[in-house]
Amino acid sequence: MSSAEQRILRLLRTRGHAPAAERAVARFSALGEHGALWLAIGAGGAIFDRERSALWLRGAGAVVRAYLLNTALKLVVRRRRPVLEGLPPLASTPTQLSFPSAHTATAFAGAAVYSRLGLPARALYALACATGLSRLYLGLHHPSDVIAGALLGRAVAGADGARRAAR
Repeated sequence: MSSAEQRILRLLRTRGHAPAAERAVARFSALGEHGALWLAIGAGGAIFDRERSALWLRGAGAVVRAYLLNTALKLVVRRRRPVLEGLPPLASTPTQLSFPSAHTATAFAGAAVYSRLGLPARALYALACATGLSRLYLGLHHPSDVIAGALLGRAVAGADGARRAAR
């Protein structure tokens, strides 16, 4: 981990930490496990906006694609999660692989595709950014993991939009 990344991570792991805040952030972060929150938004859109249900389901498909591509990249890159002496991670993870952040990839893919369907972009991107920051606050990712996840999610959503426009 670069010294800049280490400083950023240490800052986020030591500021604003109280037991109640740590529990709240861990619960919030858990909503993004395997893209669950973003898949639920897509399912809700399909249920409540029947005229465009296929578009909502395609949006959820982009979230799934971001998750699958992220998982494949983790297996190729094999970067280990950060270790900060005296500051253990505040949540568990399914694997010890860190790059890129799947929570962030699915969040940014979801924010992009669902904002195109009319949900408020600012709120969606605020939620996506909060997801990425939660992973740093909990000590689960390097800052570059979160940045790469955001870029990956946006790229998958962009490819999804390009495919739809080509039809």
